[in-house]
Amino acid sequence: MKTIEVVAAVIIKDGKVFATKRGKGDFEGGWEFPGGKIEDGETKEEALKREIHEELETDIEIKEFLTTTTYNYPEFTVILSFYLCSLEDGEIKLNVHSEKKWLSKDELDSVSWLPADTEIVERLKTIL
Repeated sequence: MKTIEVVAAVIIKDGKVFATKRGKGDFEGGWEFPGGKIEDGETKEEALKREIHEELETDIEIKEFLTTTTYNYPEFTVILSFYLCSLEDGEIKLNVHSEKKWLSKDELDSVSWLPADTEIVERLKTIL
């Protein structure tokens, strides 16, 4: 089975977490933390900054590594590294997602998260 390494930004501002809704592809309509695949020669941090800039046209500051999770989808396995981040630039433009939301702790369950993101969502409930 194919394995994909991915990085994701858990962006927190004013006690709320930034979430994005996939606008296309196999998981269209599912909610996730923005990020993407690591390219050859990139560190995880470099990949995350590049992906956020490409997807949201904004820059982030990576504060700390949170966790790495593994999820087995039927077609592939994803190894997902999550980083706690803040926005360096407040403007966000959606280039690949169809919606965005800032979710409080009590609102985390109000969206349909992609399966690979659910573990970190549960953890966020204890730290927000």
